Formats: sequence, structure tokens, C-alpha cells
Amino acid sequence: MKILRAEMGKWAITLLRMAIGWHFLYEGFVKLVAGNWSSFSYLANTSGPLSGFFHWLASDPSLLRAVDLLNIWGLLLIGAALFLGVWVRGAMAGGILLLLLYYTAYPPFGSSLLHNTGGQFFLIDRNLLESLTLLLLLVIPEKGYGWYALAGHLRGRAPSHSGGSPVAVTDDRISGDSGTRDQKGTPAGEKASAGANGQAGADEAAGEASPTRREVVRNLVSLPLLGVMGWGAHRVSREMGVDTLSGATIQLKTADLRKLEGELPFGKIGGHQISRLVMGGNLIGGWAHSRDLLYVPSLFRAYNTEKKIFETLILCEKAGINTINIGYPSNGLLAKYKKITGSTLQVISQVAPDMDKGDYYGQINGAMDAGADILQVQGNWCDWLVRDGKTEVIAAMLERIRSQGYLAGLGAHTVDSLIACEEKGILPDYYMQTMHHDHYWSAHPREKRVPFEVDGMKYPDHDRFHDNCFCLFPERTVEFVNRTTLPVMGFKVLAAGAIAPEDGFRWAFGNGADFICVGMFDFQVVDDVNIVLHTLGNLPERKRRWFA
Repeated sequence: MKILRAEMGKWAITLLRMAIGWHFLYEGFVKLVAGNWSSFSYLANTSGPLSGFFHWLASDPSLLRAVDLLNIWGLLLIGAALFLGVWVRGAMAGGILLLLLYYTAYPPFGSSLLHNTGGQFFLIDRNLLESLTLLLLLVIPEKGYGWYALAGHLRGRAPSHSGGSPVAVTDDRISGDSGTRDQKGTPAGEKASAGANGQAGADEAAGEASPTRREVVRNLVSLPLLGVMGWGAHRVSREMGVDTLSGATIQLKTADLRKLEGELPFGKIGGHQISRLVMGGNLIGGWAHSRDLLYVPSLFRAYNTEKKIFETLILCEKAGINTINIGYPSNGLLAKYKKITGSTLQVISQVAPDMDKGDYYGQINGAMDAGADILQVQGNWCDWLVRDGKTEVIAAMLERIRSQGYLAGLGAHTVDSLIACEEKGILPDYYMQTMHHDHYWSAHPREKRVPFEVDGMKYPDHDRFHDNCFCLFPERTVEFVNRTTLPVMGFKVLAAGAIAPEDGFRWAFGNGADFICVGMFDFQVVDDVNIVLHTLGNLPERKRRWFA
């Protein structure tokens, strides 16, 4: 029974050591095959107590290159040593050191908690847990099965449990199929008794001991397993492509990126260069505008996990989209994404007043603190304030935004709001206006449409508004857009999924939009970029000149 427990313990240690080794190996592998992987964003955005040291490493290109090489090959070599069981003690010590460096770069306390990527539990994170596990494996005598044992036998002596210097043999050498006697014919019970009484007999046998075939197989078991797992990792990298995010892996459909047919053109508002296609934030926030399909918002949120959102944003940036327009609640998520990845994605944050408290500037200050690049008065609030005769609130918000050195945008669902503001001399730096035609089945009749009803009451009557039409008066919208000299960003150009992209993009750009803002899932990004390229490459119907 004791022998069985010892054997099970040895296998448990072996599997634990190999599992940690595979983690190191895989992290090194994905960075190596990425080709252009760099630790720059990881180092440059650290905020722990040693952030100054990590920022210094990121600031020097030659140092950064050395860090990249040491990180990649350190992960690979430590991982291979742990997995195969060779130079075990040195690999464990090196692994502990590397993990503690990761821990101090993004410690699970203080400001680092603001960009938690998972696996952090205040003071404790997965890096610390893994380093403590390696420390435990380092201090216990048993190191499990591995190549180090065979190396000891090849030198004519049995290896120590530590994977270092050889020691005398104290376990049975069971030959062939007898199972009861060692190679010299000594009964197992007598050998065990000798081991209990002293080491003398074992010491004499040390030089003569040799591994059985079973022991050879046990100590080499990691080799075919490494081959199988390595082949699987290589296959995944070829099919999916791999990107890295602070040690975790993000899978991107890089095969889709190869389908890109060109580079997105840009326009300019103030000092900001903005891609003609802007990422919309509604799908990220779970705002579906799904008519009477009540489950769709929950479905959006279930699909767009934080990891999936980060994958989508990375894909957008790789496809040439450099700006996203978000609702105010998404500021924290975007700040986290930019902090962790070092992304330069420009964030347009919508802001709204708190009329109950008489606070017009709370969200403006919050968005600026979160790192937003451009601020825009939210469309539904522009509509409601104009409807209620409180345009002075809009004017005050635009002035506040500009006074802080930011571009100030003004959104609207009903073009009447923008017309009313223009007549009062309230002019933003750009407009964001819903722009879509109404030639789709779920649009309610024009004669039943009422200004300012978007985002209002959802009527059960099919001939009234029920979250189904967002550009209530398309002709009036087109007339306003074509006479204004301010840049215009069209949004809801697909009427929340009711219009095909080829149709909606052409209608918006053809009728004067300088940019379009479109919510996209990850699997739609490349297709939408290509549709924009096709549309802008052949747009004879556009009469308005580009104002950005």
C-alpha cells in the first residue's frame, strides 16, 4: 500500500510539473510564431510599484529587443525543462523568477485592478499561485519522472529525487515479470528490511543498479506527449492565428484579415484623423434595438464577453478602423482595453446631463478621466432637450467640452433637433445623425411618425414606433446634411440590422455622410471594411463634397 501511494504521489508530481511546463512552453510558442510580437505595450502600461523599471525597459529599443528574446526563449526553455524533466531545479527557480516579474508588473492591488484580465483576486493572482506551486515542487525531494533519472542511470548511478546529484538506490529493481525479486535475486521483503535498517546494502548496489524497461518508459513518457501537444498547438496557430494579451492568448481570425482588399481611407476632424468606418458601441454594450425580439440584448451580451470584445477591437484595429463611438457606460471597458494592450484606438464617448441633479458636466468629467479622445452629446438627450425647450443645456455642455480642449460632437435621431440648434447658433465641431432610408418591412408608415419619438415609448400597434425606425424623415435628413458645412457622421445606417450593408453604406455615403458608425460583431468586420472600400471606390451619386 505504501509503495502504491508513493507511486501515485510520484505521478501526481510529474503531471503537475508537466502541466506548468506546458503553460510556459505554450506562452513562449505563441509569441515566437507571432513573428512580430513585442512586450512593449505590456511593459509600457504597467502600473505596479516597479512600473518605472518596466517603463525604462520599454523606452530603449535595444533593451526591448533583449527583453523580448529573453522572455520568449526563457518561456520556451523553462517550459521544455519542466515538461521533459531535465535541469528541473534550475527550471523551477527560473520559472519562479519570471512569474514574480509578471506579478510585479501587474500586481492584483492598487490601480492594476482597474485593468484586471481575469485570474486576479486582490493580492493573489494566477502568476503568484503558479510561482508558489513551483516553489513547493522545488523544496520537496521528489521531482517525479523525467529525463534527469535516465541521465543518472547512464552515468552508472541512480539519480536523486531532486534531479541533481546521484544518490544510492533505495527502491526495488524489479526484473522481468517476477515482481518479487531484484536483479540479484534478493527477496523484496528482505530488501525493504535492509533499507529500513540502514543504507549500507543499498550503497553497495548503487553502482550496479540499472533501470528496467518500465522505468525507462515512465521517464520518457513526456516525449511523445510533448509531440502530440506541440502538433496540436502548431495546428491551432496555422488555422486560427494567435495574438497575445498580457500572457493570455487571444485568438483572432487572421485568415479573414488576408481577405482585406485595401486600406480604409481617413477623414480629419480638428486634430483627429478618423477612419471613414467607425466602430459602433451598441453591440458591445448590449443595446440591440431588436424590435420585439426580447431575448436579443441578452444574446448580444452573452456572445460579447470581455475576451470577445477585446478580440473584436484588436481585429478592427488590424483591419484599419481606428475609432470607436461608445455609450458612456462603456468607458471603463475601453479604458481597460487601451491600458492593457497599449492600443491607440480613438474613443468617442457619448455624454448626457443628469437633469434630476442639475448636473450637466458629470459624465463629461467622467469620460475625460477615463481617457476618451472626443466627447459628444448623446443623440437621444439632444432630442429630448430640444423637445423640452432646454437647448441652453446643450450649449452649456458643448462649451464645457471645448473649454477642456476636446472636440465637441452633437448627436441626434431626429434631424429637427439639429435644425433647431443650428437656428439658435448652437454649432458643434461635427454632427452625428441617424442616416438610413425606410424601404424595409418593419418601418412604420411615414404618416404615423412623430418627431422625437425615437427611444421613447414602444407602441404595441405595428403602425407606431416600436424600436424599429431611427431616421424618421430621410429626405429632410438628406437635405440638412447636404447644406451643412460641418462634418457629418452617419449612424444607424443599417436601421439596426434591417438593411443590408451594401445598401445602407451606399445610401449614407451617397447622401453626404463623411463617416459612418456601424456596430459589428467580429465575424462582420472584414466584410464591412471591404464593402466600404467598394462603396467609396465608386460613388457617382454623391453630390456633397467631403468636409472631413
